[in-house]
Amino acid sequence: MKKELISHQLVKYLEDRGVEHLFGLCGHTNIAVLNALEEGSSIKFINTRHEQIAAHIADGYARAKKQTAVVLSHLGPGLTNAATGVANAALDSIPMVVIAGDVPSHYYGKHPHQEVNLHADASQYEIYRPFVKRAWRVDRPDLFPQILEKAFQLAESGRPGPVLVSVPMDIFSMEIDVELFEKVKLHTRKLHKPSLDHETAKRIVEKLIAAKNPVLYVGGGIMIADAAAELKELVDHLSIPVAHSLMGKGALPDDHPLTLGMTGFWGTTFINDTTRNADLILALGTRFAEADASSWEKEYTFDIPKTKLIHIDIDPSEIGRNYPVDIGAVADLKQALTALNRVAKELLPAGKQNEELKQKIAANRAEFQGLNKEHIESDAFPMTPQRILQEVREVLPRDAFITTDVGWNKNGVGQQFPVYEPGTVLTPGGLATMGFGAPAALGAKIAQPNRVVISLVGDGGFGQNPAVLATAAEENIPVVWVIMNNYAFGTIAGLQKAHFGTTLGTLFKRDGKPYSPDYAAIARAYGVEGIKIESASEFKDALAKAIESNKPVVIDVQMQNIPTPTAGHWNIMDIYSPDKKVHHVAVDA
Repeated sequence: MKKELISHQLVKYLEDRGVEHLFGLCGHTNIAVLNALEEGSSIKFINTRHEQIAAHIADGYARAKKQTAVVLSHLGPGLTNAATGVANAALDSIPMVVIAGDVPSHYYGKHPHQEVNLHADASQYEIYRPFVKRAWRVDRPDLFPQILEKAFQLAESGRPGPVLVSVPMDIFSMEIDVELFEKVKLHTRKLHKPSLDHETAKRIVEKLIAAKNPVLYVGGGIMIADAAAELKELVDHLSIPVAHSLMGKGALPDDHPLTLGMTGFWGTTFINDTTRNADLILALGTRFAEADASSWEKEYTFDIPKTKLIHIDIDPSEIGRNYPVDIGAVADLKQALTALNRVAKELLPAGKQNEELKQKIAANRAEFQGLNKEHIESDAFPMTPQRILQEVREVLPRDAFITTDVGWNKNGVGQQFPVYEPGTVLTPGGLATMGFGAPAALGAKIAQPNRVVISLVGDGGFGQNPAVLATAAEENIPVVWVIMNNYAFGTIAGLQKAHFGTTLGTLFKRDGKPYSPDYAAIARAYGVEGIKIESASEFKDALAKAIESNKPVVIDVQMQNIPTPTAGHWNIMDIYSPDKKVHHVAVDA
């Protein structure tokens, strides 16, 4: 019987699963694993200065690579630091395995160094229970191989998401029978997912064909299922317009003639009216989130059940959660759309055309662009956010990755920044986590080194995790961060000013004057190129040169604090001001 240290067997197991990168931070509970990585492993450890950064990098990596990411964490504060990033991945259905060191098993009940145990002994794994798919504590070394195998399978199957494996540090240093790890390798690495049966697919297609004003409503599940090509095939064959949630942006290219755009609070009147007046909606891989559905109030975006709803999702708990459905189906979207396409071509071989609708969509796009023209062409400095987004789009290749944070960069990108390739805009949807965008860009670039990666991030978001620059410098990861700097938590400042007439806690000031760190200088201090934009005319050329340099670059550009246009509804406005019809207002720094 051959034995080997568990830490070494863990690394070999990860290699066998095709894991190429491990993201994390050291601690006394996990250095046995780091030692095993250093002794000839093909896995590259990406060292970070904060565990939240590690989790967000892993999140961005998993989205861009379409592969489960692995995070290595220390116990106690390390695990709690990572929690926000792991929860963000959970709410956006991103597969992730978090392996965390834990207190030594022989010290259970003694409150050893850094243990969280005020209510129970040896229970740090319970901290993650509200947001991971499952949390394991490894109590015996011989069970570790089985737990690892279950962890990866659960993270990747059904609705993907993070899992936690909490490992007492003494177990990492124990010997184990190698055969126990070899045994789990015999298990399949991919589970087959459910599809639509022919009868259900036929019922759905017949309803789509019979409907007068059908709409496809798609969410991030399309990208998770890698079903964008199948979606386009159905759209092109039946000429049905496509609206999307924030997370569904890019599922169909924004320049496709049947792409409507994003619904809800930041959707346009035309898009919201189209979905509200539809007689049939086929929803694919979406949870009908509050902002996307205008707080589920029928006057604005969706008038269901007056509009009949068919909902297909891999997660049965999402079907019927917010709206009653006529037909609900649990299925993998790629396979479901394949079945729908097959039936559509059987029932309607020649397909359908709807040139009138395409012309309406084109006219609406032109009208919306016209409304933004003054802002896009403005030479004002601080720059308008509309001009920043326009020039970023003009410089970027079609297949570039864009990560956003929260605020103008997220809301404005969702509303008015064209995305042409599925899965190329990475945004924190479910948790809307400030601090996501900057580190997620590192993960995307590590996953796709030959693609351009830009992070659009506010000064509030970038200021939360500037230590991403240390990792970028050490690993020479050529990401370009565009800091849309309005010297504020701008979106919240606009809300507070509109409803309460105050701005306490939302504007950055020093001695009563607008204040911002010099992020370009901070970048240079980390060993990264930093550029501070001084006029609107400088920005586009500076961005093009930054991309061409193939180095990590921070571009700090001062931006006006004006609100993203809103035509939809979010009932927090009614909570603040029941008798007003106001959303946000511009706020001077």
